[in-house]
Amino acid sequence: MAKAVFYHAGCSVCVDAEQAILPYLDRTKTDVETIHFAQHPDKLDEAEKLGVKSVPALVLNGTVYHINYGASMEDVRKAVGKAVGK
Repeated sequence: MAKAVFYHAGCSVCVDAEQAILPYLDRTKTDVETIHFAQHPDKLDEAEKLGVKSVPALVLNGTVYHINYGASMEDVRKAVGKAVGK
């Protein structure tokens, strides 16, 4: 089964991309996970190690697809840090 992880920060660009793209993935052939960094800040390092440079991004079987441009990972880290009081 294919593995897809959609990473986003909750911005309007990310939400629009999620709503436009994820419904097209065949859930009988693809295990789909959505990671919202404000809810899962522990996944930031994982995403960057996979090659995610900005969000929204879809990682499909280890290949990163950057979709439009919502925010850089640096900006996401800053925003998540403020959200969790760092």
